[in-house]
Amino acid sequence: MKSDGALAPLGQVLFRLVELHGIDPQGFMREVGIDPAVFRDPKARLPVRAVDAAFTKAAFLILDPAFGLRATECWHPSNLGPVGYAWLSSGSLRTALKRLDRYSRILGSQYRDNCVEESAGLRYVFDHGRGDAPIGPVLTDYSLSLIIGMCRMNYGAALHPVEVTLRRALPQDPSPWLDFYGCEVRFGASEDSFLLDGRTAAMPLPSGNQELAATFDDILTAQLDALTGADLPTRCKTFLLQQFTSGEPSEEELARQVQMSTRTLQRKLGELGLTYGQLLAQTRYDLALKYLDDPQHSVTEVTFLLGFSEHSAFTRAFKRWSGMAPSSYRAARLEQAAVRLLN
Repeated sequence: MKSDGALAPLGQVLFRLVELHGIDPQGFMREVGIDPAVFRDPKARLPVRAVDAAFTKAAFLILDPAFGLRATECWHPSNLGPVGYAWLSSGSLRTALKRLDRYSRILGSQYRDNCVEESAGLRYVFDHGRGDAPIGPVLTDYSLSLIIGMCRMNYGAALHPVEVTLRRALPQDPSPWLDFYGCEVRFGASEDSFLLDGRTAAMPLPSGNQELAATFDDILTAQLDALTGADLPTRCKTFLLQQFTSGEPSEEELARQVQMSTRTLQRKLGELGLTYGQLLAQTRYDLALKYLDDPQHSVTEVTFLLGFSEHSAFTRAFKRWSGMAPSSYRAARLEQAAVRLLN
């Protein structure tokens, strides 16, 4: 990791959160060793120790154990820099959450988030990277409330996950979490996550803008490379993107490209919670959305651009990823574009 810590403008959310609870934010930040002026620098980063000190002190001063859930009242897309604007221009919550997964290290070097496709929908798994540290549950409340708030900004205030799992022990009064998420919350779970049903995750969003999203992707890819170098998943996805039109590349071919044995590649991907199959599916799905959003490509053409030998195979895969057929997704996107023009 070439640059440790968290994106400084994101600290502005905590600044507003402590103020919301009656604490002088300027004095609070000075006491934990953070100059509030740093929040105005879009490229500045806060050391992990300063971030943890700030959250630890906030948890000590604020008597409400669920105070982190109110972070959703304190954020603005600009606090996340280009990540926030890429989020707003995403075509669906699925693409938005996958972008957040892809670029989460820009927001915080210790974050290890992951989007997981399940039969019931799309699960977003959040890992604050602090293990079992006491500050972990507060960081989870703060971060998941921001992400759910971002989802509700794009989709609508009525959005509720299917379920939420939290590693924190069952609190004496779980009602703040139940009220905020509006669904079943399982405490004492093995991971911090929320599940969106497939239809909600795939629903085209009125704020979607493919051209803007692509522009922000270019900016974010450059930022991620500057922070981490080209990491293994990025190198793998780049190769897969180049090979799809010639058919599905094998795991052995991918291993040779990244200069590893197949076993070493499997082990290193496993350490990141990934497999070759997951990378292949994620990359294909992201590319499928990009092609289907471009009316110049027919669905048949997209089938072969993605390396599928048959239209039916592509249709089955896309239904598994999004919950709808490629033609239905495209029709919905075109209808949405027409509505925007009329308005």
